[in-house]
Amino acid sequence: MRRPSHPPLDHRDKPVIWTVSVSRLFDLFRDITLEYDDLAAIEPINLGFDDAVRHIRERMATERCDAVIAAGSNGAYLKGRLSVPVIIAKASGYDVMQALARARRISPQIGVVTYQDPMPELAEFAATFGFQIFQRTYATEEDARAQINELKAAGVKAVVGAGLVTDLAEEAGLAAVFVYSATSIRRAFDDALELARLTQLESGRSRRTVVADTLRARHGLHDLRGDSEAMEALRQSVVLFARSPATVLIQGETGSGKELVAQAIHRESPRSLGANRPFIAINCGAIAESLLESELFGHEDGAFTGARRGGHAGLFEAANHGTLFLDEIGEMPLALQTRLLRVLEEREVVRVGGTRPIAINVRIISATHCDLEQRIREGRFRADLFYRLAVLRLHLPALRERAGDIPGLAEWSLKNALAALGARPHPNLHAEVQACAPLLRRYAWPGNVRELRNLAERLALFLAAEPLQALTPAFVLGVAPELAQDTVAAVAPAAPAAIAPHRQDESASAVLARFGGRRDAAASYLGISRTTLWRRLRSG
Repeated sequence: MRRPSHPPLDHRDKPVIWTVSVSRLFDLFRDITLEYDDLAAIEPINLGFDDAVRHIRERMATERCDAVIAAGSNGAYLKGRLSVPVIIAKASGYDVMQALARARRISPQIGVVTYQDPMPELAEFAATFGFQIFQRTYATEEDARAQINELKAAGVKAVVGAGLVTDLAEEAGLAAVFVYSATSIRRAFDDALELARLTQLESGRSRRTVVADTLRARHGLHDLRGDSEAMEALRQSVVLFARSPATVLIQGETGSGKELVAQAIHRESPRSLGANRPFIAINCGAIAESLLESELFGHEDGAFTGARRGGHAGLFEAANHGTLFLDEIGEMPLALQTRLLRVLEEREVVRVGGTRPIAINVRIISATHCDLEQRIREGRFRADLFYRLAVLRLHLPALRERAGDIPGLAEWSLKNALAALGARPHPNLHAEVQACAPLLRRYAWPGNVRELRNLAERLALFLAAEPLQALTPAFVLGVAPELAQDTVAAVAPAAPAAIAPHRQDESASAVLARFGGRRDAAASYLGISRTTLWRRLRSG
């Protein structure tokens, strides 16, 4: 049983975590809560959707809560409606595989119903192991009920899904297989515990302990893998830049490892060596403008409706004497760019709704996949901020530009993915990967190292299920047919923001399915932002 490594806390310092769930998930949450009693004050809330939102909002007017754990559609609903951080428990690939195996013992026709996003890899799994899988997605409870009724009409006898789906399946007279495992729920508890400790830091409790435990950079030079000249030059730049307190701008395609490099710079710097100072990362394109301002700069008590009572320290304060990593800096709204520039120049921050400047000593590392100089010409990014952020600049090579590193990265990623599933690699795995090397090198890897790692996880799922299966080019193509459809030679030389001509007619949903549901890779392939991809998917 995997347990968090944090020491027990005094009850006054314990993070406060609420679990929100109904049905089967409520029982699983309740059982696992017992394992974390010495680490957090955890309370189960047996409600969902509007009822849960109303209950939590009312209680937070007078009570403290550091994090909420939920899952599936209920978790997604809460995340967009609560000011407290919401950790969404997610079923792993191994969970899905185990659930399908249980469902297969019930019926050869299996329905899989997921919230919003499909699981394209299931089609390959079904073909490999002789399953007949009918996939459906839903957005609302009524939608889920309609999908299950359609599956029943099609002759499906067993349905795999989360709590709402399994309840509705049993209501329709079908066998229901719950997809979540205790291991996945424990992972959500661990994530919530770590985030709750960060929330404690923001309110001034246990500052030194929390920084040391939860805000350290986890990756260093040894994680920048590859023997190519480009990677050797990158590692040398990391060591050199780590000696300076100057700002760093990291540019590179989606999935090329920008945060990994930022962590390595921090780990090699005096801010980390021997002091274990905080490293905090935030994605500027993943948070609404109204929330991003509060997250970065903090807010005073009553600064806006729903503001945390007593105020809230921003990430600049939390990262004091350490490093703040601003990912996707090109997505930061212009109004916040002005505030960021002032912080960089004055070395002090003023909370939202406040007037008192707070002195800070923070190194800024930012990253982007877009052309900031082009955005400056378009009036979407401040030139003075660009030059303030780009005192030192790093350009990360795309994976296709260092094709010689691909086999080694694939082998390393596959071994890690197999270990995560509790499976051992074949003794001759190195030779098998080398046999697949020509196929891997020819592919363009629009999602870069992240896409390669995702492919390794997909392959590991199949190899763990069938231990005698050899890793051959034919097997790899069966699991990942996209490797045969896009080669390095097919990559258009146009600017990253342009859509290659042969991709203009492809639908967003088809490209998303092709890349296994990975939105970063699909957006990069189409030459559009993730926000634009989301709009295309919504419009159908």
